[in-house]
Amino acid sequence: MRSDEITEVLQRPYSRELLARDLTRLGYVAKDGTPRTVPIGFTWIGTQIVLCTTKNAPKLHALRVNPMVALTIDTEVHPPKILLLRGRAELDVVDGIPEEYLTMNGTYDMSAEQRVEWEAEVRSLYDGMVRIVITPTWAKLIDFEATLPSAVEELVARRAAAASQS
Repeated sequence: MRSDEITEVLQRPYSRELLARDLTRLGYVAKDGTPRTVPIGFTWIGTQIVLCTTKNAPKLHALRVNPMVALTIDTEVHPPKILLLRGRAELDVVDGIPEEYLTMNGTYDMSAEQRVEWEAEVRSLYDGMVRIVITPTWAKLIDFEATLPSAVEELVARRAAAASQS
């Protein structure tokens, strides 16, 4: 997929809404060769998605071996809005807590006091983290208005072709 096509998908209003959410599902190949999908907080920084994790997270070994990933960001309402992304994970080990980690967790309902306590706990637990930076190489928005899953698009086309032959 060309970069201008990816940009066009990511600039759509539903895509922008989904990129402002808190949680994505990260798909990758685990070190035993089987697929994994894990929910993880994220931050969209304009052209990339940033995930943050502990320096000892099992997914890091797998991502070093095979950095190709898939992400799903979706809603819980009908009809769902779904943003599907693919890309390559770049790992960036950092000292302390990345700002993106604090930002991505800043949208949860917390009182100011709870936020201070949470941040203090995070800073006391982690001496550093790993930023997983993903630049999308493929993107598809499924909104069930203008866009559908490819299999459903195929069925709609078949039905239209059959109707025109009748």
